[in-house]
Amino acid sequence: MSKIKNLKPVYYFFILSVLCITGLKTIARNIQAPKYFSDTTKSKEHLRTRPDVVVYIPKDKQDGDNEHFLVFEAPKSKELLAIWTQSSVEGHGDNRTMIARSKDGVHWDPPKMITGAMAGSTNAQASWAFPVVSKKGRIYCFYTLDTVVSKITQHHLACYYSDDNGHSWVKGKQFINVPKFKYDDPSKIHTPNWIVWQKPTRDGNGKYITGYTRWSGDSIVKKGKHWVDTDSRAGFIRFENIDDNPEPENVKLTWLPGNNKEGLEVKHKNYPLSVAQEPAIVLLPDNRLFAVMRTMTGFIWYSVSEDHGNTWRKPEVLRYKDGGDPVKHPLSSSPIYALSNKKYLLVFANNEGKFGNYDLFKDNWKGINQANFVRQPAFISVGEFRPGKHQPLWFSDPKELLTTNNVPVGPKGTAEVATYPSLTEWNGVRTLWYPDRKYFLLGKYLPDELLKQMKVPKQ
Repeated sequence: MSKIKNLKPVYYFFILSVLCITGLKTIARNIQAPKYFSDTTKSKEHLRTRPDVVVYIPKDKQDGDNEHFLVFEAPKSKELLAIWTQSSVEGHGDNRTMIARSKDGVHWDPPKMITGAMAGSTNAQASWAFPVVSKKGRIYCFYTLDTVVSKITQHHLACYYSDDNGHSWVKGKQFINVPKFKYDDPSKIHTPNWIVWQKPTRDGNGKYITGYTRWSGDSIVKKGKHWVDTDSRAGFIRFENIDDNPEPENVKLTWLPGNNKEGLEVKHKNYPLSVAQEPAIVLLPDNRLFAVMRTMTGFIWYSVSEDHGNTWRKPEVLRYKDGGDPVKHPLSSSPIYALSNKKYLLVFANNEGKFGNYDLFKDNWKGINQANFVRQPAFISVGEFRPGKHQPLWFSDPKELLTTNNVPVGPKGTAEVATYPSLTEWNGVRTLWYPDRKYFLLGKYLPDELLKQMKVPKQ
């Protein structure tokens, strides 16, 4: 001790620095979540994931949740449009559909509300909106309209449309019917519990198709311990006549798969129920459809359709190649995108639902939403078509793209990143548009140089 007391100040500083660095590394290893930032308008926290574009930073308590961030090309101008769901806090009943626009993909105008509720208003909330652009340039904005009858939430499919590039919107005259299936609550007061989140893609016949999730009624299938353990199935919706610009109530939808209208099933790891959700779809070069979905197995699963979505192969775990390692992933969105260079891009978290001390599968969550801390970092993998192989897309080794260092932000206090993103290839720039902790809305460039480094196995 006497030797330490006689050290010069510069050595005290050096020792203190080493101790601080060691302490920070220990904290990082243990992945203990610190108190989240409550005022990010004055900090640089939005730069943690190293974005290339900043689209939106929340301003006050009304806009603390921003997610389902879907960016697309404007049909009647050289602009990008972005539609997303905003609220004060996820699940607090004040979801609203927002739209913003950019002339250069970098600078974004302040957003405007299409429909929905603000905190304290009596309007019905509008959630999980997704755009569909017809060949004639009409933009349809479909969304889940929630109303409450006898204290039971009703999930309606509703729509606005715009013929002037998203500047003004016309409300559909009535709800669009969502048919009931085997696992829906049979009571008339209960509507199906469903969600669409990703932009639709064109199938081999040129018609839009999108994936959706349908959760079973609690009176039909008893769920497991937590909300992630709710019985659910993955299905698909085909838009049969939308390129003719019909009024929303006249849009013809086909609910798929036709051979099993209850949807695709994947058995839960721990419970006798199915968890197959949020299927994302791409069109293969041979006109088949390839869909990936999130599950409660610790891995992404996939299926293939040879008849434009009418029927689907029994789901299987997604692997990097036939006979290869399975692709690890928690219960989180797992988008896949078809790129203009004939390759594919998969976005996922690369863990089995366990990250540090957090675990989706443990019985006692101790009051912490475990999903908030296992849905990161965000990894990418490049896919290539392999004709004649059982799994028609093979993938490169994963590469970490975005991390929040498990630092939670916002009123929800979540550390997740790139949940419910979108991708554009516009003006020669490929951009992943992502919510950062369901708070900031950001963009990350994915240049060819980056993707070329990621080699897909040949055999």
